[in-house]
Amino acid sequence: MPTTLGLDIGGANLKAADDDDHAVSVPFALWQNPAGLAAALGELCTRFEPADRLAVTMTGELCDCFETKAEGVSHILDAVEQIAGERPIWVWQTSGEFVDPSTAREFWQLTAAANWHATATFVGRCVPEGPGLLIDIGSTTTDLIPIEDGVPAPAGRTDFERLCSEELLYWGVGRTPVEINVTAFAAGARVALPPERFATMRDVYLVLRRVPEAPADRDTADGRPATWDHALGRLARAVCCDRTELSDEQIVVLAKSMHEQLCLEIKEAAMAVGGVPAAVIYAGSGAFLADEVHQTTTLEAAEKVLIADLFSPEVSACLPAHAVARLCAERC
Repeated sequence: MPTTLGLDIGGANLKAADDDDHAVSVPFALWQNPAGLAAALGELCTRFEPADRLAVTMTGELCDCFETKAEGVSHILDAVEQIAGERPIWVWQTSGEFVDPSTAREFWQLTAAANWHATATFVGRCVPEGPGLLIDIGSTTTDLIPIEDGVPAPAGRTDFERLCSEELLYWGVGRTPVEINVTAFAAGARVALPPERFATMRDVYLVLRRVPEAPADRDTADGRPATWDHALGRLARAVCCDRTELSDEQIVVLAKSMHEQLCLEIKEAAMAVGGVPAAVIYAGSGAFLADEVHQTTTLEAAEKVLIADLFSPEVSACLPAHAVARLCAERC
């Protein structure tokens, strides 16, 4: 039986998964190094057994290194073709089907930012009857996708339409600058946050010890390590202070207020787009927020399904790649 490797090619991360339970995510700043995409994908593929075919979805076409989305789609597919050799490539579209790269380029509007649709199509089998809701919380964005009788039922298809319908929130648990909160609670006062990238939501969850430290990782707002200690300093600067002016305890309170605001935003969007679902499916690197988000008047009675429990945390964090691998194995 042919084996399939799924690729989810984003602007900040590259994700790969096979049609079993192996999944890997690696950082790659596509907007800074578009010419290096093929090499980065090739290196990522070496972490898997050689596959007979590649299944692809993407969001990286939005990077500002490309003049248009059509250019971005074509560039990404060029890179995939370089690493594929003679292996067939199948590209997911928001029409709900796989197409060859030539068709994917021609109908780029259906190819661009289609990963959420692949995810919802795959996990829709968890809600075969009645209404459901997928909440996929990533490092940069959160997708809230209504499901009806096992099939994605979004109000929007493009990123713009989904922003308008609140099915796409540009708010995640990693790269999102903390000033998106607008205000936060610090040292007993409600503070308007300055529009500077002093810290990210990853720092919030480092301080709250919800994500592991990564001392070797310097992809942070100030270039210092992704550790609890340095995250405290970055969050202090987010309110124009340093650690001589705020205690560690006060910075933890600040982080909690930012966390609570993120959960509130997701809850409000979920209530707006999801109606009263029979089941809510949680996925993504931020799925650890599921307990807090689920505590709403419209969600708490619904069944809570965690992809990390059904498969693994690695698959949950790379779910679009896993979804296209599984869907391709079933359909192609």
